Parts: sequence; C-alpha cells; structure tokens
Amino acid sequence: MRLYLKLKMIQTRRPIPAQQIKLLLWDLDGTLVDSELDLAHSINAMLRHLKRPELPIEVVASFIGDGAPMLVRRSLGDPQDEDFVQSALEFFMHHYREHKLDHTYVYPGVMDVLCAIRENSDIRMAVLSNKPVGPSRGICDGLNLSAYMTKIYGGNSFSTKKPDPQGALALLDEHGVRAEQAIMVGDSQNDVLTADNAGMFSIGVTYGLSPESLKVHPPDVLIDHPKELLELLGLATHPKR
Repeated sequence: MRLYLKLKMIQTRRPIPAQQIKLLLWDLDGTLVDSELDLAHSINAMLRHLKRPELPIEVVASFIGDGAPMLVRRSLGDPQDEDFVQSALEFFMHHYREHKLDHTYVYPGVMDVLCAIRENSDIRMAVLSNKPVGPSRGICDGLNLSAYMTKIYGGNSFSTKKPDPQGALALLDEHGVRAEQAIMVGDSQNDVLTADNAGMFSIGVTYGLSPESLKVHPPDVLIDHPKELLELLGLATHPKR
C-alpha cells in the first residue's frame, strides 16, 4: 500500500472556481484504485507464457497509463512484429479479465469523498480511463464505484485515448456541461493534458502511479489525499449548496 505524502493542497497554475463546478471526470488506475499489482501479475503471466523474463512490479507500473496495448508493447520492449504484439495483448487481456480484482483496491479516503460529493452537492461524476472499458466497468462494479458514476468510459470507448480530448468532450456534451464547469482528476500528465485540450480544469493526485509526470505537465491544483478534494470544492464543512 502506498503512503500518502503529508503536504498541503498546492495551486500550481490557477484557482478552481468551486461554485461553478458541475462535473468531475475521474481517471481510474492510480486515482480511484491501485491496480498496480494485478496489472503487473498479468503482464508477468504473459511474459512467462512467451518464455521471456519477468519484470519488476515498479517497472510495469512505469508503463501504465496509456492503455493496455501500450502497456503490453512497452513490457515487450516495443517489438516491430504487430502480430506478435496482438497475440501477447490477447493473452494479457484474457488473464487480466480473470484476475483484475485479486489485489486491486480503492484508495483510502476515496469512497468517503464520493459519498460526500453525492450527498452534499449537485456535482455529477464519471470515469474516463485509458484502460479498456470492459475491465474498467468490471473493476468499478466489483469495488462499488459504479453507483457514484453516471458514465464509465475506457480507452476503447472512443477512437482516441487520453490525452486526446474526444472522451472528455463527449462527456461534457452528454452531461450538458461547459468545459469551465468541469474538472479532470488524475494521477498523470495524460489527465492534465486531457483537461487542457478540452478546456477543463485539472486536479493531480500525488498518491497515484505517475506522480513524477505531474512535474512535467503540472495540473491546476495538486492534492496529496482524496479528502483534499472536498476542501477544494467547499464541501469539507458545508452542506449541499
């Protein structure tokens, strides 16, 4: 289990006007859930199947964030044989579908935050992940996250993945919300760039899988613990608006 850094919420670019926010888009891996171990185990099962040496968990973790095809490709050393990559991806996905909830858990504090937002505000929430939509929904269902979300979209829900804004723009349209009324919450530069490309605000979480990438593309606000989001939204001490 990862330890939270004990730092204060940090504004890195611009303040977020809490009173106008109507929609939160959540990244999944590294933001709502820690899926590192199950992803690493499935990658290493794939590598064993291919008679290749296994990779350390932290190495696999550094490959997470751009979807399953890129995770597999990076874990194989970026081979040129596309048929080989596709075959490896199919094995990985089959294994991961069966083992996606072996060790994956919701980060401490996340459920309390989701409940507080639902009970004390009119803000709606959705998931926008680069993980394929099937396992994304399976994880959200299995860990009781789906009840808080209006939509759950994955990396194959649209023709492009984050940081392309297609998915974020679709969610804005489906909820009838303007970009300046929405926040993308995530642990990597992909989430920050998605927000920037869609014209939304961004919150970066330092407890996730890719905190170092937030130094490359800083979000509007950095938080070290999910509950800091309630403070930012004015919900830490105030009832429903």
